[in-house]
Amino acid sequence: MNKSSLLDIIKSKLSEKAHNFEKLISETRASSNDTKSSMGDKYETGREMLQQEINNLQVQLNEVLKQQDFLKTILSKQSDKAEKGAIVKTEKGLFFISVSLGEISLENQKIICISPESPLAKAMSGKQENDFFSLNNINQKIIEIQ
Repeated sequence: MNKSSLLDIIKSKLSEKAHNFEKLISETRASSNDTKSSMGDKYETGREMLQQEINNLQVQLNEVLKQQDFLKTILSKQSDKAEKGAIVKTEKGLFFISVSLGEISLENQKIICISPESPLAKAMSGKQENDFFSLNNINQKIIEIQ
């Protein structure tokens, strides 16, 4: 499996997410400007709710930007243990320890992108091929690491 292709797909998805959040923030700001009126408290409350929505979107955008920065620290080199940047194959699936992005398809395989801070990544951290780890009372064997 080509790790640099996988990184490119993730970078593309994160870039798309960031663009979508920026667009939503822009649209929400525009609708906030539309509600300006001298009609009283009802509109002030509506504008405050829109501002809260903008703040929530900004928090989500900042998280995506952090993930993009973190992704820059991952090298596409071969790994010999479960660590940041490793592709770990277990009996239950294929996991890429990088950013929390969910499932990605590459070369007809499903790869689940998980954060190094996730319980699964922590449980397998430092393990090597043929090692076992346990999460939620479920034992898994590491079959291969790339």
